[in-house]
Amino acid sequence: MDLSWMAWTTPTAIFFAVILCLILSMCVWEWISPGGQPRRGILRFETTRGDRLFVTLLGSAFINLAWLALVGPNLWWALAVCIVFGVLVFVFV
Repeated sequence: MDLSWMAWTTPTAIFFAVILCLILSMCVWEWISPGGQPRRGILRFETTRGDRLFVTLLGSAFINLAWLALVGPNLWWALAVCIVFGVLVFVFV
């Protein structure tokens, strides 16, 4: 299979590998502790673990895009902001 048109780079491969690992981790978590008990957080509607992962991934994408537009291409601090954002989403949403 020729994937040269996708311009795979190491950061791109790491990005998709991390998302794959997150999804697999959520599957294992669900297998170990089924259900996840939906809960109401600060958004005032019920969310499950999968919903919170989706919100974290979507929010992280917007954080990185805003960082690129406002600060520049050094995304290490944006990664730190995304990790803090993800923790806050899983705790409070």
